[in-house]
Amino acid sequence: MRIKKRKTRLVKVGKISIGGGHPVVIQSMTKFRTADFEKVIKQINDLEHAGCQIVRLAIKEKNDLEGFRKIKGKVNLPLVADIHFDYKLALGAIDSGADKIRLNPGNIYKKEEVREVVAALKSAKIPMRIGLNSGSVRGSGSMPDKLVKSALDYIRMVEGFKFHDIVVSLKASNVMETVSAYRKFASVCDYPLHLGVTATGFPYAGAIKSSIALGVLLLEGIGDTIRVSLTDKPVKEVWTAKVILESLGLRRFGPEVISCPTCGRCEVNLVQLVGDFEKKVASLRLKPVKIALMGCVVNGPGEAKEAEIGVAFGKDYGLLFKRGKAIKKIPFSGCIDALLKEMENKHG
Repeated sequence: MRIKKRKTRLVKVGKISIGGGHPVVIQSMTKFRTADFEKVIKQINDLEHAGCQIVRLAIKEKNDLEGFRKIKGKVNLPLVADIHFDYKLALGAIDSGADKIRLNPGNIYKKEEVREVVAALKSAKIPMRIGLNSGSVRGSGSMPDKLVKSALDYIRMVEGFKFHDIVVSLKASNVMETVSAYRKFASVCDYPLHLGVTATGFPYAGAIKSSIALGVLLLEGIGDTIRVSLTDKPVKEVWTAKVILESLGLRRFGPEVISCPTCGRCEVNLVQLVGDFEKKVASLRLKPVKIALMGCVVNGPGEAKEAEIGVAFGKDYGLLFKRGKAIKKIPFSGCIDALLKEMENKHG
């Protein structure tokens, strides 16, 4: 099945392309005060290593602008300045080298203030994200309708200043409201969309909520960049985003592992093996390859044959498959090393 993507305008954030038929871009957000620039630099470098492509930083006060300027010179990823309440912070972020500005229509909405920000964006040749959140929209009606109306009203104002370099997000904390808002907006406007669910709760639940909402929209061809919002370390947001995109066949980042859930037939500690293998490959730069780790003889051999590299375990030993053919028996204790060697041979 091939997903037919919604046609959108193209927006450039640094060297990264959003929309216009380009692959879905992964974003995250730093979780330290931007003024604490050394911690933020390390976090951004960790995000880049995890596969993040764009990172957003909160600009709350002038000290954050000083930190932003220092961070900009020390990292590779494009930086988005997240601005609320004070439009002058947006002007300062643009002067400090921001690659994109996020404005919230719920708290920066005065026409002359927005006009001044847009003029600075034009001069710097950088885009704006119109970022709606369910917690800051006004008006009556359903939440999806309020989000869409607020976005369209803001877009009309910005377009009135002859500015069209825009990305839009319409995030609610409820999955169905989020999906409905993005669907409604996508049907009437061709600006690229930044997908996300906001305030998702416990990390595990948040990953599931985000996967459902983003998965539904992406399957419908809606969405050009995503941020999985988790109350957790930002690299986990990136890992979750990568799994969502890989599961839909929209991106490939590295090894795809399929493994059985285990049951009473399994005679090896497959849970530990899969966990250890995940930690091992997370630190390596590996090309995409499908790997099967199976714990018994029921589905194991079949799944292992279908993968490019696979192992089907019995007791203490497993049968190694490569491109559908059984190659040799390997001990459970040496499985990870054997897999890594086969992966190196495949791409060597």
